[in-house]
Amino acid sequence: MPEPPSDLPSPRATDLLARLTALSQELAGAFRPATVLNIVTQTLSQLLRPDRFCVVLLDAKTNGLAVTHDTSLVPTSTNDPLLLLGLRRGPLAFPRDVREQARRHGTELNREPPGSWIGAPLVAAGRAMGAVCLESDRAGAFGDAELAIVTAVLAQAAIALENARLVELLSNAKREWEKTVDAIHQAICIVDDHGVVRRANRVFAELVQTPVTAIPGRSWLTLLPAAWSDPVARALAEPTATSMEVKAGERVHALTIIPMAEPGSAVLVFDDQSERRRLQEQLMQAEKMSAIGQLISGVAHDLNNPLASVVGFSDFLAEVGEIPLALAEPLQVIRQEAERAATIVKNLLSFARTQVEGRKLQSLKPILESTLVLVKNQLMANHVEATLEVEHGLPEVEASANQLKHVFLNLLNNANQAIASDAPGGRIWISAKRAGDQVAVSVTDSGPGIPEEIAGRIFEPFFTTKGEGEGTGLGLSICQGIVKEHGGRIILERKPGAGATFTVELPIGARSGPAETVPAPVADLKPLHVLVVDDEPHILHYMRATLESWGHTVELASDGGYALERALAGPFDVIICDLRMPHLSGREMYTQLARRDPRAADRIIFATGDTARGDTLQFLEGLHRPYLHKPFTLAELRQVLGHAASQTARQPA
Repeated sequence: MPEPPSDLPSPRATDLLARLTALSQELAGAFRPATVLNIVTQTLSQLLRPDRFCVVLLDAKTNGLAVTHDTSLVPTSTNDPLLLLGLRRGPLAFPRDVREQARRHGTELNREPPGSWIGAPLVAAGRAMGAVCLESDRAGAFGDAELAIVTAVLAQAAIALENARLVELLSNAKREWEKTVDAIHQAICIVDDHGVVRRANRVFAELVQTPVTAIPGRSWLTLLPAAWSDPVARALAEPTATSMEVKAGERVHALTIIPMAEPGSAVLVFDDQSERRRLQEQLMQAEKMSAIGQLISGVAHDLNNPLASVVGFSDFLAEVGEIPLALAEPLQVIRQEAERAATIVKNLLSFARTQVEGRKLQSLKPILESTLVLVKNQLMANHVEATLEVEHGLPEVEASANQLKHVFLNLLNNANQAIASDAPGGRIWISAKRAGDQVAVSVTDSGPGIPEEIAGRIFEPFFTTKGEGEGTGLGLSICQGIVKEHGGRIILERKPGAGATFTVELPIGARSGPAETVPAPVADLKPLHVLVVDDEPHILHYMRATLESWGHTVELASDGGYALERALAGPFDVIICDLRMPHLSGREMYTQLARRDPRAADRIIFATGDTARGDTLQFLEGLHRPYLHKPFTLAELRQVLGHAASQTARQPA
């Protein structure tokens, strides 16, 4: 008797189930679309052994089809009718008569049909992602059973392919997030409600000195400096955004904590404010220096007026010739000390000027001498002796005196500070000599020298070895820029333990036109009618006494308003006018006089104790006439009177 039919699956069905189970496991570990497609093609090839096998996928970026797997000898086109039929109408199986079956489904074939064919779409989340086509040369090779296998495989493949694409999107999003936050200059980290860091950018990793890959999963308490723990913990407990300032060594950070939607989690943003603070301090220092310059201008004007009286009266008394012998030497001392004070004020004014000074041919010796006067007190305080040696006949250079004075002053101050940091006293040697077609000025100190690791950075902007608040790190950088603008360079010669030498090399200036001549002595002048305008009574006193002793007729005016009336009322050969006066200044008086009587305005000679302000000096030089800088000597007064007399003689009556 035949055995009753068994309920157990056939051996082929068992193998098929095992292969589909293995397929599920393989697809579960596939996170790339290419890997999913490789597994699917291998599985279908092993189970159905088609003669030709083609897979197409829809490109999400271009929204077009692309062939990703093809075993045909002639490459399959994405416009192949059977391929499009499987994509749009599948799953379909044509065991035989493929051309006729396709025609019944509204598709005409433009090539030789296979013996049998299967076409099925890859569908995930209700949308077609692609399709597969299997062809066999043998009719009846594929039927409903084979179509069921293909459908089962593609169902798993579509899910795996969609998951792989989601993983890829997440991976791309993660890379884009990392690139974005890594491009931000602020340090950023995200912490959850348990205080664990989820993500951080590379700037944060540099801040906490931890590899960026080792940060996620760690508590922020173990990453941030211990001094930040309490303020950060208090800020994290706040329901709203909180800002604060935290410090780590010399670095200052502005910390902003922004709560996220999830309670307890937040974004921490650290913004390094150190450079900004340094720039702010430098700006404040620059503003202080500007204020000091304005203060120097005012103080110099106030000092130059009494100095003008002292120098003028001492000159006047010396000229009278009736001084007792016992008073001759004290009078000479008074005059010399007044001129010494005037020189100091003049140097201060020269250094405080803020105008852009034009370059001209000039000797370096007076520039170096006046710079030494400026640092004399600082050198004496540190018991530092400075010597200056200038080669005889040293060529002139084409330069801005104020800018070069700034360079030499900086080098001398640095040398003084280097000596003071090493010993209770020392020496500075300044030498100026010709070196080929250049002039070389060397500043050598007896200090400790400059270490090798520092020597290469001393000209870098903001680099300084001084303590906080003692230096900006800009001095030598600015000096180097000034010297380069003059066509020269600064060279450092270091001798560790034996001082340092900075050498400024400048090109020799080329003189154009005739050489300057020394003004000839002024011959005795004919009597002049002179109007003296000044708000200082002592200056008016000595000017009247001096000018009248020379035979001139003198009228006085103590303010600009009265002086304007007198200048318009009567003719004067010369008008000597102070520039800074209350009520109506000398410049305002000149402007009104030039509008109402230009000939009278052309006879003004200005006298001032303030040339620190750029507009003042520009105004005086723009007149193209001599002017008197207080305190002036009687020789200088005679010189400008002679010039004014010659100008008056050339004017028509």
